[in-house]
Amino acid sequence: MAAFNIQEQLMWRGKIEFVIDQHQESQVPNGNKYASFEYKSGMDNGRTASSSDCEIQFIAHEDEDESHSNLLRRTTIGNGPPASVFDWTQEFDSDLTNQNANNQAFSRKHWRLLQCQNGLRIFEELLEVEYLPRSCSRAMKAVGVVEASCEEIFELIMSMDAKRFEWDCSFQHGSLVDEVDGHTAILYHRLQLDWFPIFVWPRDLCYVRYWRRNDDGSYVVLFRSRVHEKCGPQPGYVRAHIESGGFIISPLKPCNEKPRTQVQNLMQIDLKGWAVGYVSSFQQHCLLQMLNSVAGLREFFSQTDERGAPPRIPVMANMASASAPSKKNVKLQESSVHPTPPLDQNNAASRHSVMDEDTDDDEEFPIAEDEQAFRTKHENDAKRTALEEEPVDQIDLSCFSGNLRRDDRDNARDCWRISDGNNFRVRSKRFCFDKSKAPAGKHLMDLVAVDWFKDTKRMDHVARRQGCAAQVASEKGLFSVVFNLQVPGSTHYSMVFYFVTKELLPGSLLQRFVDGDDEFRNSRFKLIPSVPKGSWIVRQSVGSTPCLLGKAVDCNYIRGPKYLEVDVDIGSSTVANGVLGLVIGVITTLVVDMAFLVQANTTEELPERLIGAVRVSHIELSSAIVPKLGSDPS
Repeated sequence: MAAFNIQEQLMWRGKIEFVIDQHQESQVPNGNKYASFEYKSGMDNGRTASSSDCEIQFIAHEDEDESHSNLLRRTTIGNGPPASVFDWTQEFDSDLTNQNANNQAFSRKHWRLLQCQNGLRIFEELLEVEYLPRSCSRAMKAVGVVEASCEEIFELIMSMDAKRFEWDCSFQHGSLVDEVDGHTAILYHRLQLDWFPIFVWPRDLCYVRYWRRNDDGSYVVLFRSRVHEKCGPQPGYVRAHIESGGFIISPLKPCNEKPRTQVQNLMQIDLKGWAVGYVSSFQQHCLLQMLNSVAGLREFFSQTDERGAPPRIPVMANMASASAPSKKNVKLQESSVHPTPPLDQNNAASRHSVMDEDTDDDEEFPIAEDEQAFRTKHENDAKRTALEEEPVDQIDLSCFSGNLRRDDRDNARDCWRISDGNNFRVRSKRFCFDKSKAPAGKHLMDLVAVDWFKDTKRMDHVARRQGCAAQVASEKGLFSVVFNLQVPGSTHYSMVFYFVTKELLPGSLLQRFVDGDDEFRNSRFKLIPSVPKGSWIVRQSVGSTPCLLGKAVDCNYIRGPKYLEVDVDIGSSTVANGVLGLVIGVITTLVVDMAFLVQANTTEELPERLIGAVRVSHIELSSAIVPKLGSDPS
C-alpha cells in the first residue's frame, strides 16, 4: 500500500514471495503434497477506495496447471474491463500461461501475416466482421520484441506527455478527460497522420483506456471509443472511432543479461470521413502508421538509458462547449497520473469479488489415502454415474414452449438449440490427483424452453408466471431448474432457461445444490461460456474459462415446490455488467454457448456433470417480449 511506483511494489512482492517459498520448502518434507498455502495480494482489488465495487476479473482462469500446486499466488493487478471496452486479450493470456490447453479462440488460423515492416510482423484478422461499417478496417496487430522490462514499456505507453513524440509517430496531442479509477480513464487523443494532410482533415479520438497487470508479469492496456460530455466534437477535426485496440506487454527470457519483452499492438479503427474514409489505402496506411509505434518503442529503448520516468498525462480543458478554442490557443494544465492505484485491503473479502478461478479458492481437495482407496471409490462412483446415465423414458417436449423458438439448423437466427455436452471440458474423476479434465458428456437435465423478456424494471421470480415451462413441468410431476440471466440497462432484459428432469437422485450433488443453503449454492454454481461464432474481439472479451457465478455476481435462489429458480443479477457487478453489456451491443452477430453445472470439489463428487447446455444464435433485441408476471407470492 505504501509503494510509490511499480518497481518498489515489485520489490516488496519479491520479498513476500521469498517468504512464501520458504514456507513451501518447509512443507514438502512433511509429505503434505496437496497443502494449499495461498497468497492473495491486495493488488487483486484493483479499484480505488472510492470505487463502489471491489472485484477482480469476471472471467477468471480455472484450474491452473502449476508445477507447484501447493503455492497459488494471486498477483493480478486490475479489475475486468469496464463498460465499453472489449477485453480482446483474455483467452490469449490463458494460452501464454498454459491455463487452457483447449482454448482455440487465439488460433493461428484467425490471423494471417500481412507483411514484415521495420522489424515487426504485421497480422490481419481473417474473420468476417459483418456488423462493422464499410469504413472500418479489419483488426490488425503488430508484434515486436523490445529490449526493456515490461514495467518500463508499460509506463512509457501510459504517458501522453512530450516524451511520446519520441516513439509514437502518429501522436500529435493527448490529454486526460476524466479519471474513473486507478485502472480506467477517459482520454482525448489527436492523431498525426501523413496521408495527404493538405487535403485530408486531421482525426481525433475520445476513448476509454483500461489497464491491468497479470500474474505472469505481463500488462494489458485496452482502448475503445466512447462519447463523453466533456469531450465533444472539435472544430477542424473528424472524430474517428476505435472499435477495439490496445497493447499486450509480455515478458520473454532475457538475452545477454538484457531484459526482453514482446509487445503486441492491436487496432481496429474507423477513421470516418464522407469520402476518404472509404478508401482502403487511406485506412491501411494510417493503421500501419499507428501500429508502427511498436518499432518506435524498440528504437527508443535501444538508444536511451533513461528508465522508469513516471507517466504523465496533461489534464484536458473543458471541451463540452460548442465554441471550442483552437488548438494553438489551448493551454493545458499538466498533472501527474500514476497507473498504480491505492490498494484498499479492507474490502478484500468482499462477496462481490470474483475469485481467480483455480476455483478451489476457499477449500482444499481431500486426498485419497492411497491409489487403492481411490480405485475403490472410483468403482462405486462409476456405478452411480452409470445409473444416472441409464436410458429413461424421454420427457415429452411438445407440451413446453417459450417465446424464443428452437431451431437446430446451423445457420438459424434468433433462436436456441441444445449444445453438445462434449463441447465443454469439466473436471474428471482424477482431477484431485492430476487436475485433468474430460468432455462433459450427457446432461443431467433436459432443456425444454427458453424465454426472452424485456421490461422497464428487473424481472425476478419468472417461474411464477402462469403457463411457463416450470409451471407446466410442476403440473406433470417433473422438477425444474430455472436460470434467469438478468441484464440491466435503460431496458432490462432477461434470458430464462428451463431445465427439467423427472426426479432428482437422492444424495447427488445436484440434489444437494437444489436443497442446500445459499452459501453452499454460491460456492458451487458454475457457468462455462463460449462464443463459437463472432468477431475475434468479442470472443476474447467473453473467453471460455469457467466462472463461479455465485461469487461473481448476486444470485437470488427461489425454491418452489417443484422447481429452483436462480436469478443471476449481472448488474450487481460492475465488471460483469460491462462485459455482458458489450455483448448485448453486438448480440445479433454472435453465437453463444453456455453450460451450467455444480462444481465438484471432492473425489466423491467427481466427475463433474453438466446440468445442461444451450446455444443461442444471433439474438434480436426486438424479439424480447414484456412478460405478465403478476404478483410475487413470496
